[in-house]
Amino acid sequence: MRTWVLALLLSLLAFSAVAETAPTAMAPAQDAHSLKEKLKALTARSTHAHSDNLIFDLPVTYNKKVSKWIAYYQGNGNKWFRNWLQRSYKYMPFIQQELKNSGLPLDLAYMVMIESGFAPNATSHADAVGPWQFIEPTGARYGLEKNWWLDERRDLKKSTGAAIRYLKDLYAEFGSWYLVAASYNMGESGLRRQIKKFGTKDYWTLIKLSALPPETQEYVPKILAAMLISKAPNLYGFRDLEKMDPLEYEVVLVPGGTDLDHVADFLGVTRKSLKDLNAELFLGYIPRQVEKHYIRVPKGAGRMVSNYVYSKNQKVAIE
Repeated sequence: MRTWVLALLLSLLAFSAVAETAPTAMAPAQDAHSLKEKLKALTARSTHAHSDNLIFDLPVTYNKKVSKWIAYYQGNGNKWFRNWLQRSYKYMPFIQQELKNSGLPLDLAYMVMIESGFAPNATSHADAVGPWQFIEPTGARYGLEKNWWLDERRDLKKSTGAAIRYLKDLYAEFGSWYLVAASYNMGESGLRRQIKKFGTKDYWTLIKLSALPPETQEYVPKILAAMLISKAPNLYGFRDLEKMDPLEYEVVLVPGGTDLDHVADFLGVTRKSLKDLNAELFLGYIPRQVEKHYIRVPKGAGRMVSNYVYSKNQKVAIE
């Protein structure tokens, strides 16, 4: 059964996406339609499955490397990947809408799943930070501010905007989404040298030539594995997922001295949830010497927070 389902899925992928490998003969349109309907019926068995999301807008290749990561996420990495899937319900719609608004493939959002598991405070051994794992120089190049109290690499909206600008620049140079991902992982200068040295712009050929670092050789297969599982999670054994609510918030301008813990206590929400919503404020507050700053609050709480911080500020001024 599992082999049959995989065969169906791969047949659908051959019809839906243009792989960055040798051309593959397409099935007749009526057969592809039938396959798609069967897959939708299968994924519909789980109310939490992404059953309406079987379209791929990145090229899809299925090979031993991709298969290896699918098996890993089903096995030893099951707990991590399940958490990522559950978080994806919260963050993926927001990221994909930003990508759509910018005319980029929506499936680039799976880079965030691999980079950070959607964790706003994720930090790598190379000091890359935030959902998109920007190192400080690249973040600064694309407009992300960092100082002693603020790190916009942790801000989902701002870091996504910076990532979009970066991805566009990479695609303009390399012309391949696989190479865009590779350069995002290893740095565009390093990839540029390897392309020139080996005379090819094919990601899989560069792997065969051992032209890419080991981590970069696995990076695109990880993304492809995440895409395949996430589109139809119950087919890969990820059932009964806890469906998080999509990210929604309001933006409020507050004065310096505003403490996120105090605002969370006032609203009756967890301190962690409000800090995650404002992860760029890694100290948890806005310094008093800062005149004002925008923060995010749960949807519907904007006016309450405005009144609260204004009255609190007035009280401090009187005292």
